[in-house]
Amino acid sequence: MSAPAPALAPDLVAGLRRLKLSRMRSIAPEICQTAKVQRWAPDELLRTLIEAELAARDDSNYRNRLKAAGFPLAKSLDQFKVQASSIPQPTFDYLASLEWIRAPENLCLVGPAGTGKSHLLVALGHAAVAAGHRVRYFAGADLIEALYRGLADNSVGRLIDGLLRCDLVICDELGFAPLDSTGTQLLFRFVAAAYERRSLAIASHFPFDQWGTFIPEQTTATSLLDRLLHHAVVVVTEGESFRMREARARGGRRSARA
Repeated sequence: MSAPAPALAPDLVAGLRRLKLSRMRSIAPEICQTAKVQRWAPDELLRTLIEAELAARDDSNYRNRLKAAGFPLAKSLDQFKVQASSIPQPTFDYLASLEWIRAPENLCLVGPAGTGKSHLLVALGHAAVAAGHRVRYFAGADLIEALYRGLADNSVGRLIDGLLRCDLVICDELGFAPLDSTGTQLLFRFVAAAYERRSLAIASHFPFDQWGTFIPEQTTATSLLDRLLHHAVVVVTEGESFRMREARARGGRRSARA
């Protein structure tokens, strides 16, 4: 059994703590002992310590970005069944590349329930976080509620500015609940502020020509769509619900076992 690595000198520990190099401080005794036994070159020792610190910081930043995104669940692009969906493979590949976020372009998904919109939005959000982007997820009703709260304490401008520090803002299930006049104006204010500055990813059950179903003001709906679609990837999903298909498959398996 090998002897434990000798502790670092107190002044080194204090210096690493002051520089906030926590990962380097924790592994330095063992790495220094290994370097001595294996006769590493000085630059190899230094490189190992720096790479470990960078990896720890990257992981910490990733976890912080993931927490801040507020995803309702974990989904990945690998789990998305492209061939079973109505989304063309080239379109999926472009979205998965995340180039549209760097452009910046918007993503608009419209189609019936269960056709993969939410899965794709959340999976793209997770991929964006992993790539180093700042992301914020909302259900449509929650975004409007957050804007309403900002209106109540006169902080709508600060709230929108804070959201637009993200590279991507996701708004799922837009139109699930109809908007009143104030909610419509707040949504327009947010979309207008993001226009040509940040990427928005939006999913709705309603085709664009039916947005009057949940946006009561036709002029505002037209102006909102004009900004939303000017630089956008539009994907229309269709077909049978994945959830219904899987429910029938589970039912068939149960019948077969019975």
